[in-house]
Amino acid sequence: MTDNQPSYKQRALDYHEFPRPGKLSVESSKPCATGAELSLAYTPGVAEPVREIYRDPETAYRYTNKGNLVAVITDGTAVLGLGNVGPLASKPVMEGKAVLFKRFADIDVFDIEVDAPSVDSFIETVVNIAPTFGGINLEDIAAPHCFRIERELRQRLDIPVFHDDQHGTAVVICAALINALALQDKTLSSAKIVFLGAGAAGMATARLLKAMGANDITLVNKSGVLYKGVSGVGEEVTDLLRDTPDRTLADALSGADVFIGVSAANALPAELLKTMAASPVVFALANPDPEILPAQAMAVRNDLVMATGRSDFPNQVNNALCFPYLFRGALDAKAPQVSESMQIAAAFALAELAREPVPDSVLKAYELDALAFGPDYIIPKPFDPRLLKRVSEAVCDASLQEQAALTQKTGS
Repeated sequence: MTDNQPSYKQRALDYHEFPRPGKLSVESSKPCATGAELSLAYTPGVAEPVREIYRDPETAYRYTNKGNLVAVITDGTAVLGLGNVGPLASKPVMEGKAVLFKRFADIDVFDIEVDAPSVDSFIETVVNIAPTFGGINLEDIAAPHCFRIERELRQRLDIPVFHDDQHGTAVVICAALINALALQDKTLSSAKIVFLGAGAAGMATARLLKAMGANDITLVNKSGVLYKGVSGVGEEVTDLLRDTPDRTLADALSGADVFIGVSAANALPAELLKTMAASPVVFALANPDPEILPAQAMAVRNDLVMATGRSDFPNQVNNALCFPYLFRGALDAKAPQVSESMQIAAAFALAELAREPVPDSVLKAYELDALAFGPDYIIPKPFDPRLLKRVSEAVCDASLQEQAALTQKTGS
């Protein structure tokens, strides 16, 4: 940085302030330049779709933006790596999420920051505003109350409710792991998998991996291995506890095929990598500083495949690879929820795409001469133009198949 170059902090602040504050605006999708158009946009013309929607609520998808409108909602209790900064301070992040929805999947978003005095009041707030939207993206809500919030909203609403910090992370991790295991000549069903971090992302990923066929998963938190009978854990993790004599991270990693870190910086000692099985997979996903840096890991094990959450290392596990396209598919299918099968479909679509030749536009966007499926490329890049079609169509198809099967089962 020179004297005439602003700091990164200043550039970030300027980006958000100029030429107008914030990152979002609302623009009309219909003309309103004449008296005739004004009478159609508002009174008296607006009464006609009101009557139609009152007669048949499904026509809201024909006459309003409901079918392409998602609410990104937070209480500001777990914002990025900044913690509980509150709803107002979380607004730049929620606006940023909206930008990604629009940029990658042409989905409109209202960001909503809720100052709720209790979990119950937060839930009621979301339920009360839900008719406006075609889907709800919960964001940056701390555990454990994020589990209850998502569970109750899924039960009470007939539109997709998706907690991205849980399930978006899970989908992308699973996609990357499918390919990493394939490169290491291993299978999900036989791999010994160890998680460090048993929060929202860790538990959601473990559950999705189990649904996809993983049989050997151990969760470890800062207190040690989470085994059946351990004290001090909430009921939300009970289904993931297992019978094991392991009590420490070192115990669990001995002979392990996969390490997935969703915990904290520098939480994985390099010497523990030596005890893992041949050809291991190491996902150190803590942000901004991973559990172990790639250079440190590879100095110990040159036979590993590694991923992080950072864009300056190969194989970034980035939620932007999932949530825009998952919602696009869900909205297109008018899905009543985001199901497990829809998440699995997204994971496999991502994994398959990474095995195909990379378009020149992606190489140009990342200033690369070449990129091909291998240890340094196990997951697509966020600016891959094929993501929208591949992932959203896979999600949409999965939802439509579920809806058809349910219709056939109920006979309705």
